[in-house]
Amino acid sequence: MKISSRFSIAVHILSLLEISKDAHNTSEWIAGSVNTNPVIIRRLLGQLKKTGLVQVRAGTGGAFLTKEMSEITLLDIFRAVDVVEEGQLFHIHEEPNPECPVGASIQVVLELVLKKAQHAMESVLSEITLEELVADLIRKNQNK
Repeated sequence: MKISSRFSIAVHILSLLEISKDAHNTSEWIAGSVNTNPVIIRRLLGQLKKTGLVQVRAGTGGAFLTKEMSEITLLDIFRAVDVVEEGQLFHIHEEPNPECPVGASIQVVLELVLKKAQHAMESVLSEITLEELVADLIRKNQNK
């Protein structure tokens, strides 16, 4: 299993809104860049709007960022699109055999390790702003 692609698509959307500020940023136009269905874009824009990262003009007005890129971290985006529930990045299988020497303790032993791993990932995401990511995108495009 992988983490939902909603996170990477949301980062794509927000980066595109910044890089293409003067474009008519409709869900159809954004979907063309992401190469997905506009319905998926509308759902994600709704989640991003709910958390205050974007505003969407009624009808075919398009979307735009509501915060400065330097104020938006990748963790903000990760949380905005509900990739995983708080503290639930990893799912430990339920109801292992309590008679088994591994099954009896695997959940307790793994829980702390997996919480540390999620915290480490979230810490990294919290240190990277959308501004840094967009700057990297612009540099990559200039080097092509």
